[in-house]
Amino acid sequence: MADNTKKQYQKEYALEERILALLKQHGLTVTTTESCTGGLLAGRLLNAAGASEVYKEGYITYSNEAKEKLLGVSKQTLASYGAVSEQTALEMAQGAARQAGADAALATTGIAGPGGGTPEKPVGLVYIGCYVNDVSVVEEHVFAGERAQVRSLAVEAALSLLERTLKGVL
Repeated sequence: MADNTKKQYQKEYALEERILALLKQHGLTVTTTESCTGGLLAGRLLNAAGASEVYKEGYITYSNEAKEKLLGVSKQTLASYGAVSEQTALEMAQGAARQAGADAALATTGIAGPGGGTPEKPVGLVYIGCYVNDVSVVEEHVFAGERAQVRSLAVEAALSLLERTLKGVL
């Protein structure tokens, strides 16, 4: 493996490997639920060797109906705040943890673009919900770039949030 390729590989996988090590060390499990990232977050966690020891299951809840049916996100939350909101991200993370029986959960919901944005909710707006042992955190981000870049940045931000939350809770 060329030096540049090796360095990129080490950088790319270091975050998920640190997360899995924390989860294993504390005997915790994790699940994911994704809207705008559509499975990229789960895929990134599963890149790390040993993920099967801590990863429970994942949900791609792109539609409002899926968010309600699979995660228990309330119709009232979706009607009042929309699918792309702090409230929905929070309910997604909590619902995924409950459904999967996991100790930790990550949720992503946003507008990856190129269309779908409004002045109040622009393209690139992403809410990330994180749940760890009854502690819930939601972050709001507005990422610049093309659709693929927004989705990739959302995954990186979600993993970073999970790592910080795990370190703060454990």
